[in-house]
Amino acid sequence: MKIRPQLNRSAIAFTLLEVIIACAIFFMCAFAILELVTRGLSAARSIQQREPHIGLVFSQFATNKTFEAGTFSGDFEENFPGVYPGYQWTCEIIPLCETNELYELLAVITGRTGNRKTTEITGRTVMWGSQPRTGAGRFPVGSGGRR
Repeated sequence: MKIRPQLNRSAIAFTLLEVIIACAIFFMCAFAILELVTRGLSAARSIQQREPHIGLVFSQFATNKTFEAGTFSGDFEENFPGVYPGYQWTCEIIPLCETNELYELLAVITGRTGNRKTTEITGRTVMWGSQPRTGAGRFPVGSGGRR
């Protein structure tokens, strides 16, 4: 029969003090890494230049389904104050044909941010206007009524 040497209980497991010190070192390293990531993200955000998307111009006309042919212009300060300073937009509305309410919208955004070169963003889309055509699709008075 073999006799095992009896091991001391402190040699088998970590003491509470060792666990607390290991956790403290781990959390100090983790918070240092999180601080570096946070500073890096805020530095990247501070040098980022925002350019407006062409959809912001089209969205102003999408809610208004009554179109007038012509050229319209403006800036983004009314809807987005302080977000896109120095950017202006122009939008030309062209009716596609006389028989339906389809309109082509051509939009151009121009702007200059800081000492960067002038930026120009263009886009085009087709939208449907819901204004009725004169005399089209109307029933004569008295037809289709009850008998």
